[in-house]
Amino acid sequence: MSALDRQVGGNHYKKFMIQPIEFSGKNHLPFLEGCIIKRMCRHKDKGGIEDLRKAKHELELLAEFDYGEEL
Repeated sequence: MSALDRQVGGNHYKKFMIQPIEFSGKNHLPFLEGCIIKRMCRHKDKGGIEDLRKAKHELELLAEFDYGEEL
């Protein structure tokens, strides 16, 4: 059994045709981009507004790290 067939702590990723971790890995996305995709995929089923706030914070970090600017 693949680790992708199991999910610890819920089933909010298993409903997708391709899970966020698969998408991020196959596209060689850096950490922050992967986190943002993960949070956008799960916010309605897991973290709600908190996941959106985390994604916003990660976008702000990405802007500072990659572009030296604030959003």
